[in-house]
Amino acid sequence: MNIFKKLLILSCSTLLLEATLPVDISTMVQKDKINTGNLSILIKDRANGSIIASLNPDTPRVPASVAKIATCYAALLEFGKDFKWPTQIFYRGNLKEGTLNGDIIVKAFGDPTLRATDIKEITKKIKSYGIRKISGNLIIDRSFFKNSPKITSGYDKNYVSEYNAMPDALMFNDHLNRFVIAPSSKGVSIKRSYGDNSYKIVNKLKVVNNKCRAPYAWPKIRFLKSGSGVDVVLEGKISKSCKPIVMNRVLSMPYKSFSTSFASYLAKAGVEFNGNLVLATTPKDAKLLYTHYSKTLIKIVSKTLKKSNNLYARHIFLILGAKRYGYPATIEKSQKAIREILGAKGVMDSDDFIYNGCGLSKKARLKTTTAIKILDSAYNNLGSDWVNALSIAGVDGTLKKRFAHSVVKNRAFMKTGTLKRAKNIAGFVNSTSGKSYDVAIFYNGAKIWLGKDIQDKIITWLVKH
Repeated sequence: MNIFKKLLILSCSTLLLEATLPVDISTMVQKDKINTGNLSILIKDRANGSIIASLNPDTPRVPASVAKIATCYAALLEFGKDFKWPTQIFYRGNLKEGTLNGDIIVKAFGDPTLRATDIKEITKKIKSYGIRKISGNLIIDRSFFKNSPKITSGYDKNYVSEYNAMPDALMFNDHLNRFVIAPSSKGVSIKRSYGDNSYKIVNKLKVVNNKCRAPYAWPKIRFLKSGSGVDVVLEGKISKSCKPIVMNRVLSMPYKSFSTSFASYLAKAGVEFNGNLVLATTPKDAKLLYTHYSKTLIKIVSKTLKKSNNLYARHIFLILGAKRYGYPATIEKSQKAIREILGAKGVMDSDDFIYNGCGLSKKARLKTTTAIKILDSAYNNLGSDWVNALSIAGVDGTLKKRFAHSVVKNRAFMKTGTLKRAKNIAGFVNSTSGKSYDVAIFYNGAKIWLGKDIQDKIITWLVKH
């Protein structure tokens, strides 16, 4: 290709950018040498609806965790912001002189936030009904979801990390197993939380008298898949002067930790129980004893969006399918439900696809035009509840550090999304002049730091604009 053709192509490319973007933004894009085929930008003035910047706005892209805005808004439309997940406690048999001659049953409906403090409340409530002894078993009903036998999605090599946890109708402590590695002069002790012995810990650590610094400050850890769980192998040398190391990883099915914790809290409440764990549907002759409720949906949505919690988003997604098409909840039912709910609002079309609700997938697709429509509609319906559920620049969530020392701090309310070859952001930006903008900037390509850099530059420019 001769120099004149190259100059012609460059000139046409520049004209195209300037025709769709403000000169300042097009200059940023060209200076950073960003392939515009990998970039989508849509910025709208909230006051009058005018388009400030637009580049490939109708190109479907991998949204990563920005997909969560679709999931969460659909759930708020379907259930309302005050919805609470129930967890029902049944019993069967008869209660005589403080003894329940029968079983205690826990029917789960996918509350993603259920944890040890909730079990403490539940077991105290059981005792308040005069129960001092349970002669039967603990039956856990997980039939509300079509539960996967896998404990993690296995999306990447960090398969025991929190973001890879799979949903389950009976969730407990964010599907995390906690254990503490405590070195001392006598050796290394390993203490599990909640007494869950369903996964194996092989302790080959040796204590040394060296200072607690590399290479004696952290053990070598291997996670080995074993049946439906994961074994932990600890090796190497660690200083006896090191402080206890707390590990939280996805290692077993959540109902196993739940059952051991449930038995422990029954004992603490003064209720005798020596039964077994049984996985089954709720018996027809069971009687409802008590219903435990989660926090409100809007509070759970806020944690989901700010922290980009994949597990919570998956649960929110699955309950949509169960609500519309009955349980067991499946990913296919939820895909259909979210399209119907958001389609009815006119904020999603056939080019958009929310695969599993959380964005941890290369199959999902979302346009920047769709992201802006969702943000607009959610703001019009929910106002500050929606804005404050997003991460606040330099203050909390995934943006806590990103704009901490910038003019953008406290002026942007956004959802981020990151995967390999995807760096996205969408939300609201307030300028120093008092204007407010809807913003969606998606970058799908290699060197995702390019996407982050151009997003930061554009958002900073908007704030100062």
